[in-house]
Amino acid sequence: MNPEKDFSPLTPNIVRALNDKLYEKRKVAALEIEKLVREFVAQNNSTQIRHVIQILASEFALSQHPHSRKGGLIGLAACSIALGKDSGLYLKELIEPVLTCFNDSDSRLRYYACEALYNIVKVARGAVLPHFNLLFDGLSKLAADPDPNVKSGSELLDRLLKDIVSESNKFDLVAFVPLLRERIYSNNQYARQFIISWIHVLESVPDIHLLDYLPEILDGLFQILGDNSKEIRRMCEVVLGEFLKEIKKSPSSVKFAEMANILVIHCQVADESKVTNDLIQLTAMTWMREFIQLAGRAVLPYSSGILTAVLPCLSYDERKKNTKEAASACNSSLMKLVTPEDDDDGGGEGDGQQEEETSGSAESPSEDDRGDGPDSSREAPGFSNISFFAPAGADRTPVALDLDGIVQVLDRHLRDGSTGMMTRIAVLKWLYHLYIKTPRKMFRHTDGLFPMLLKTLSDESDEVILKDLEVLAEIASSPAGQTEGPDGPDAGPDPRPAPAGGGQSSSPSTPSMNSYFYKFMINLLKRFSVERKLLESRGAFIIRQLCLLLHAENIFHSMADILLKEEDLKFASTMVQTLNTILLTSAELFQLRNQLKDLRTGESRALFCCLYRSWCHNPVATVSLCFLAQNYRHAYDLIQKFGGLEVTVDFLMEVDKLVQLVESPIFTYLRLQLLDVESNPYLIKALYGLLMLLPQSQAFQLLSNRLRCVPNPELMRAAHGAESRRPPDAHVDYTDLLRHFDRVQGKHLEVRHRRAAELPDRKLV
Repeated sequence: MNPEKDFSPLTPNIVRALNDKLYEKRKVAALEIEKLVREFVAQNNSTQIRHVIQILASEFALSQHPHSRKGGLIGLAACSIALGKDSGLYLKELIEPVLTCFNDSDSRLRYYACEALYNIVKVARGAVLPHFNLLFDGLSKLAADPDPNVKSGSELLDRLLKDIVSESNKFDLVAFVPLLRERIYSNNQYARQFIISWIHVLESVPDIHLLDYLPEILDGLFQILGDNSKEIRRMCEVVLGEFLKEIKKSPSSVKFAEMANILVIHCQVADESKVTNDLIQLTAMTWMREFIQLAGRAVLPYSSGILTAVLPCLSYDERKKNTKEAASACNSSLMKLVTPEDDDDGGGEGDGQQEEETSGSAESPSEDDRGDGPDSSREAPGFSNISFFAPAGADRTPVALDLDGIVQVLDRHLRDGSTGMMTRIAVLKWLYHLYIKTPRKMFRHTDGLFPMLLKTLSDESDEVILKDLEVLAEIASSPAGQTEGPDGPDAGPDPRPAPAGGGQSSSPSTPSMNSYFYKFMINLLKRFSVERKLLESRGAFIIRQLCLLLHAENIFHSMADILLKEEDLKFASTMVQTLNTILLTSAELFQLRNQLKDLRTGESRALFCCLYRSWCHNPVATVSLCFLAQNYRHAYDLIQKFGGLEVTVDFLMEVDKLVQLVESPIFTYLRLQLLDVESNPYLIKALYGLLMLLPQSQAFQLLSNRLRCVPNPELMRAAHGAESRRPPDAHVDYTDLLRHFDRVQGKHLEVRHRRAAELPDRKLV
């Protein structure tokens, strides 16, 4: 510093003392400056006051010499003390040089700067609020200062400033939020602690409505919630909890749409190895649950984003039980919001919450601007091309259901091989719910969903298959499927000939079903044909459940129609055997069995003839069908033809199973009819025919023992001229049925001979 320079009105003694290395001498100089400034205040000489402040700032506080900087800081503090309530007129000049010293490399000088600013703020009180951003910026740097003394001093200043803000009603929140939004993303632990403490203070001040700007800082709060420090996480949890309480108190002023996308992102765990991510996810899911309950149908335009976040959480194990429960609550609440009114193209009025979209600022949107969610640069993993919480078009009202987006999310989760079982079940429940509530709109997506729904029948979980069958059954039976008149599911080319009835898209025998029913049956049988393991392990289970969900007669009638034209005869025989076993053993088929026991109605006769023509693919199954329908004479005629068939081991095993069935509760009536030999001679002859087919096995002994129980066997000698218990049915041409049986078995024989010729080493038994 130039000793010859004029520093008036500061005296040479003051200047010399300010530059001294001893603190006591600088303090004496500060007292002299305070006395001098008080005189200027009394004289109302603002020019001299500004001159003194300017000298202390430029020549001392901003000097290259460290002792001069220390002197300048204490001198500026002395000026502020002398000015008292008038210090507000000179705050810019007083504060800026002190804040510059916050960046000094000397920790002691940073401490003195903190001390000086404390004195300035303490005197000015509320007058410092117009300069709050400058003070906050400086303090945020000191909060992370490595020197403990500097940190201690900054904490004192921080508490003072918080007291001033809490007491004042003139805090400029609009000017402060951009700075807060910037600094909230700091990764420094101490800076985060500083930020979260200030948010807590501002949120607790009644006159400061920080909730209005929550969308701008919510993402940063969730970032802080993942801090490694337990104390910082606890502070952040408290702040988020207070915000949520305030949201519940005044939901009408909350900008749900602008924050929902943030919640979607944080509901998804990017790194499951971090324990803190569990806390973030649980908190976000809890917020999401409250948002859905508070906003109601207003969240429907954003439902695809919610489902993207919620569905994976439904498969969590007990380690994340709370998150799973919150996700389940979100899922249930959202599903309840979908009503039949969403099937209307005109959009729903909802619960009176329809709002007009506005074109407000992206940074500070109005309260009613809930239709335009923020465009986040962060994308959910695996679903990057879905726009979460943003309506598909500008003309869509906020309460319009985002059905296209929902179906897209559901379809992706169903296709994803890593999707958990509970998530798959939830997806199928959603599809079923949508087909119930919005069938007309959902059938526009059916062609795209249908192949995946069929593939899901191969799922390893029975519960998933049950839900999948419910969806498929609803598709096949919904009236909306008939009115839409679609071209049918895109499940690949169908090698089977068109069903009887001129190639119509629905079976003429199933008028209660829509156009998708027959396509469903065709594709189901095609899947059984391609995946024989599926037929073996789940075929009976699937068909039995379909008989519960849809009319059993429809299922069997349509499958018989299709199998009648089946080109793969081995599959047709296997499928008929499966259907026959289900028909004869399943409790779900009780009514259908009763219908076939009495062929006095046109419907029952038509059903019998339809099944018979397909059952001819399997001779033993055909005989059992005749037993069920009490057509014992025809059964006897069929057994007589067995002598012209190639009797293989598989054939004998099927006869063995039929004998076992004769002994089962299903055929109790048949065994009782053996008591009336005179009325049922062909039943006895048919059973004897089976007995003659069997080798002397356990089944042979079983049937032989049964026939020995028949009373008066000598009466069987007159059986040739006797009539059956049931009078001949003039409406059923059994001669034609026998000719059909011969034709079908002839085809099977040709196929076996052709296979035998192609594989000469294999021998038929």
